[in-house]
Amino acid sequence: MNWIFYGVLALIIFLVIDCYNRLVKNRMQTKEAWSQIDVQLKRRNDLLLNLIETVKGYAKYEGATLEKVAELRSQVATASSPAEVMKASDALSRQISGIFAVAENYPELKASATFAQLQEELTNTENKISYSRQLYNSVVSKYNVKLETFPSNLVAAIFGFKEADFLQTPEEEKAVPKVDFSGLSD
Repeated sequence: MNWIFYGVLALIIFLVIDCYNRLVKNRMQTKEAWSQIDVQLKRRNDLLLNLIETVKGYAKYEGATLEKVAELRSQVATASSPAEVMKASDALSRQISGIFAVAENYPELKASATFAQLQEELTNTENKISYSRQLYNSVVSKYNVKLETFPSNLVAAIFGFKEADFLQTPEEEKAVPKVDFSGLSD
């Protein structure tokens, strides 16, 4: 009779250890997915330094735009939580679009090979950030589901596992753009 008790106890201990290890693995995957976003954000910050210097040489009268980019770049670098990082990052992405729009007013800047290369690299990096955000949210979803399903939820509660936050899309990006076709003729 004792061997049955010890067998069941050993099985329960094994299941708890296995469940704990799976939770740790999922939590680490969440951290790894965040680190991929972080790598791309750092790359974008490095590219922005070069872009600012390039634009400064051509667009001497666009100081306010460049200062705003530098300020937002600093906010991304000093943010303390993923939500703060992504909020500053989203604002920075919108400001980068503003720099590209400014370039339209400076034909010699637009024709610069350095500017064109930086623009392409920034666009690629923005795409990588977008993909990394999707991956992060997918990994967070899997992790959070583990935290809420039985028996993982019991192990998570015992060992203090916490839910990870999703990266949300800013409200202004969710808004449906207004399109006015009234000026078009048939």
